[in-house]
Formats: sequence, C-alpha cells, structure tokens
Amino acid sequence: IQIFEWWYFKKYGTSFIEQVSLNHISPLLGGEPVANNDNGNTTITNGTTTNGNSNNNSSNNHGQQSMPECKVWRNPLNLFRGAEYLRFTWKINKDPLTYYDMNLSAQDHQTFFTCDADAGKPEYEIMQTAWRERKPQARIKAANDALEKNPECATALILLAEEDASSILDAEKLFKQAYKYAEVLYKKSQQTMHLGQTQESIHRRDTNVVVYIKRRLAMCARKLGRIMKEFPILTMFNIHENLIEALLELQLYADVQVVLAKYDDISLPKSAALCYTAALLKARAVADKFSPDIASKRGLSTAEMSAVEAIHRAVEFNPHVPKYLLEMKSLVLPPEHILKRGDSEALAYAFFHLQHWKRVDGALNLLHCTWEGTFRMIPYPLEKGHLFYPYPTCTENADRELLPAFHEVSVYPKKELPFFILFTAGLCSFTALLALLTHQYPEPMGIIAKTALTWIYMPVSYILEKLEAILPSNLFQQLSRI
Repeated sequence: IQIFEWWYFKKYGTSFIEQVSLNHISPLLGGEPVANNDNGNTTITNGTTTNGNSNNNSSNNHGQQSMPECKVWRNPLNLFRGAEYLRFTWKINKDPLTYYDMNLSAQDHQTFFTCDADAGKPEYEIMQTAWRERKPQARIKAANDALEKNPECATALILLAEEDASSILDAEKLFKQAYKYAEVLYKKSQQTMHLGQTQESIHRRDTNVVVYIKRRLAMCARKLGRIMKEFPILTMFNIHENLIEALLELQLYADVQVVLAKYDDISLPKSAALCYTAALLKARAVADKFSPDIASKRGLSTAEMSAVEAIHRAVEFNPHVPKYLLEMKSLVLPPEHILKRGDSEALAYAFFHLQHWKRVDGALNLLHCTWEGTFRMIPYPLEKGHLFYPYPTCTENADRELLPAFHEVSVYPKKELPFFILFTAGLCSFTALLALLTHQYPEPMGIIAKTALTWIYMPVSYILEKLEAILPSNLFQQLSRI
C-alpha cells in the first residue's frame, strides 16, 4: 500500500487514499465533497475554448463546483503587430507570436468586425477573407483592395493600422481616420437598429468597431506619452485593466483604488492586474519603512499584515508574476491572448506594470521578502486551494501554445516530495524484497547475509585492533575505576 501510495503521489501530486475518502467514502457517510470558493470555469481542448457557467459558492466552501478556469482571454494590453511585434522580429529574427495565438485573433476579428449583412458588399466581403488570411502580406493586400472599393472602409484601416504601420504615430493616424468613418456608420445604424435583426447585427458590428478604435487610440496615446483622460464608456474588452495601468502611470492611486473597488468583486473574474494592483496599493503604505529583521522581532503591524495578505492573495492567484517583477526571469513580448493564472498572463502583466512597482519605494523588497511564504500556506496537494479555486492543471499546455518556442514557460512551483515519504517507501520496498527473496531462496540468502555481515564486521574489527595497539592495555580498567 505504501509503495502504491508513493507512486500515485509522485505521478499525480495527490494522495490516492485521500481522494477516495473525500470523493467516494465521505458522500456515502453523509458528508459533502470538498469545494473551493471562486468563479469562472471554462476549458480548452485541442486549441478551442469551451465556455462554462459562472458558479459562486458560499464562504463555507460547501457544494459541488466546476473545476479550473482554462479559458483563453484576449490580452487587454496587446501590442501592435506592425509597429512592435514586427520590429522585434526584424531585430532578433524570431517570431514573438505563435500561429495558435494569431488564429485566435483572426477568430476575434471575424466575430467583432463582420456580420451576416455584409453579403453583397465588395469591401466587406474582401475583409472577411482578409481576417482569415494566414500571411501578413496577404492580409495587408486585401485591406488595400477593400480601400480601393471603398475608401471609407473602417475595418480595412484598422487592419492597416495594426499590421502595416511601422510606427505608433502612423498607426494613430490610420486609427483616427478609421474612427471618423466608423462614427458615421455607428450613428446611422443606431437610428435603424430597431427595424429588424439584420439592422441590429449591423449596429452591433459598428459598435464593436467604434469601441475597438477608441481603445487602440487610447493605447497609441499612452505609448506616445499622452495619457487620455477619456476612455470608452462601454465595458467590453476588459477596459478597466487599461484604465488601471494609465492611472498608475499618472500616480493617481486614489483613483486606482476606486476602480479596484468596482471591479475586484467576488462575482467578477479575477485577473493578475486586479490582484497585484491591490497588493501594490497596500504595499505602498508600508513598503518604504518595512524591514524584515525589525518585523521578525516586533511582529507585523496591522497595515503590514494587510499588505502581506494581499501579496499572498495575488501570488496564489498567479504564482508566475513575482519572478518577472523581481527580474529573476527575463521578459518577452506578451502574446495577444492570455490564460488567467498562467505564465502568459504573468508576462502580459509584468511587461507593463514592472515600472509601477519600481516607482513605489520598497514595494519590490516587500514582495521579495514575502511571496515565497505563500506556498507554505496553500493547502497541498494542488487540488486544494486557500483563497481561490484550485490551480488549473491545464495552464502549462495552453501557455506552450500561446507563448513562443524560445521562451521557457514558467510552471506552478510544486512542493518537494517530503523526505519521510521517500524514506518510508524505500525502507518498505527493501524490506519486502528481502522477505520475498529469503522465502524463495533461504540458503543462498543465508550465505549472502553471512557474507554481508562479514564485510560489515571487517572494518569494525580493523578499527578495534588499531585502537588496542594505540591505547594502553590498562586504560579501560582505570576508566572503570574513575
């Protein structure tokens, strides 16, 4: 039993006996399966996403809950392909985006920027083909063809701004031009959206185009050093994460706290940006005066305890972020899609927020002193959780599809197997093997045992002889008298 338990624990990271008792025996005796508290549940299989229903449990962690969230989300701070990703490719001759990541973006663009009513309109039919093209040059050529058909085609200008513009300034000019045309179409479809399902789908598409352009214009302004005070009022595309990053750049920490109070709620999906920004704000209050030596002597104050707990909460949600913030692992350009609690999300967060942590005096020092302690607090095996639902086991495979091959994917830092389990398993295996061999071959095993004892006794007898030669013969008698 011990050998099997050790093998199962080594292979799956959990106790077989514990799992059987919790999930099968306990319900028969009237208990309930153990569940953990949080929301969000989607799975990814063979490169496709399957959405699940959100499920909030009560604080006592009772009741059945769907397992981990492995949904691929669009990165709210994704870079520009032509002005940033392409320049990276030219510099080191490596592609920062995987085909799987770009394929997900193509699906997003088709969902946001096309509709069934586009049939019969040459420019929109060309753009439907353009979003599906695999090669960048083919997409750019299709966008130019669409503009020849209709110079006011906003989606064609979007594609050129994203992929053909070689600088952020050029991308901003194209987005401004696209916004002028998109706003006219949006106002026009808004007046006719109630006339039928077709008109409603056109208005939905026009709304997506306007919001997307406004968001990218805000990102252009952010990259060019002009922080926009006005953001799209619509809440699609997780716009609050862009707002948090811009407010941190302006050092408007009170406004950041207001945004966190609105979005960091138990009923909303968590993210590294929400959890780590909350930790940063609490660390900011104590980090400049924090000293681990002094804290170990006098104990933590209430504010320090609150900051440490916030860091523990953030690290439990995404354990990959601290190594990037502490520059223990090198950054690469973040992908266009991220996996919550995965390495891809950690990269996307640290890429933009490292400077904000450096700006707060002592924040990184406090993070360095406390983040590793989280893994001693989280229940083990990994099927359990403390503040969030259990860490998903699917994140590593999904991150390998999202992140480039030259990047070493960060994996969940597992606890080492306890020495007692290894020692007990080895001792049990050795004893069982000796018993089996002695039962089957008693005479040879007896000879082997005598030989082994002789070998063991030889160095002992040699040492005793040397001691007798060195020490006086009456030493032991004198010691006994004393």
